[in-house]
Amino acid sequence: MGPLGGFSRIQYMPDQSTATAPDRDDVMEALENVIDPELGLDFVSLGLVYDVEIENNDVHITFTLTTPACPIGPQVTEQMKEFVSELDGVVEVVPKMVFSPPWTPDRMSEDAKFALGF
Repeated sequence: MGPLGGFSRIQYMPDQSTATAPDRDDVMEALENVIDPELGLDFVSLGLVYDVEIENNDVHITFTLTTPACPIGPQVTEQMKEFVSELDGVVEVVPKMVFSPPWTPDRMSEDAKFALGF
């Protein structure tokens, strides 16, 4: 007999393929946790998130940085994966960094513009 008195230990693993996919608003809210360390504001408010696509239960995020010379790309990619993967139903998070079109301060929210003196 096993340690459970003859019963096998079975671990339940939910089938993520049938879980409800998150919606765009949930993903954008999760991305508000990704902070630009130099500016102290989140990527959504800064207008650095260009697009979010949800296919089945996979989330594809297209984003940019304030400048191509900015060294935080790998850190931001990991943070996006971390925060978005916590949402129910997410199977995979696929961040994609682009520099076209280039980011401009016009993409920032009004609150971000105010905070940075624009």
